[in-house]
Amino acid sequence: MNADEPPRHPTVFDDATQHVARVYAGAFLNAAQKSGQTAEMVQDLDSLVNQVFAADRYLELFLSSRAVSRERKAHALRAAFQGRASDLFVNFLLVLDDHDRLDALRSIAAAVRDLYEERTGKVRVEVRSALPLAEDQREKLRQELRASLGREPVLDTRVDPELLGGLTVQVGDTLYDASIRTRLEQIRNQLIERSSYAIQSQRDRFSP
Repeated sequence: MNADEPPRHPTVFDDATQHVARVYAGAFLNAAQKSGQTAEMVQDLDSLVNQVFAADRYLELFLSSRAVSRERKAHALRAAFQGRASDLFVNFLLVLDDHDRLDALRSIAAAVRDLYEERTGKVRVEVRSALPLAEDQREKLRQELRASLGREPVLDTRVDPELLGGLTVQVGDTLYDASIRTRLEQIRNQLIERSSYAIQSQRDRFSP
């Protein structure tokens, strides 16, 4: 988001979309589990959103558009995925089309991932570091997170040079910040507070 743009706050529409996503995510995983294809189905959905859509932005816009008929979308889905993905996966996409929910595919995929990890005792952890983490560092971090969270961490790592050093770890809404940048900002704020206090004290001394 551009720094000049106003902050975006959650809306009723966002809440409704998330609710719909969770409902479809549960149905998706339940059907996948009954068929014994859970891991494959989750991978197919993740690949669709993060790889196919990334390579073909037009396809996502096409499937999300309410101006395109369900029939045209169904034809495109069959042409794109039949024979390349499981029948169950293709049928799920067709059900979304029947209910005009293809525009929620990204939200559904995110909900599927979260619910799948929850059911399998895993938890996604977003890690930002100033430099790429070596494998021994990643393993040490996994062990520490496993011990503190009681679940198997799935690390989503990203390099962020602005951190200067250290790293940040986010689990859900909780952020654990051990970056040098944050420490410097804390020291800077403390110095500003102390300077302000000293100046005010001097003023008080010379006030009549």
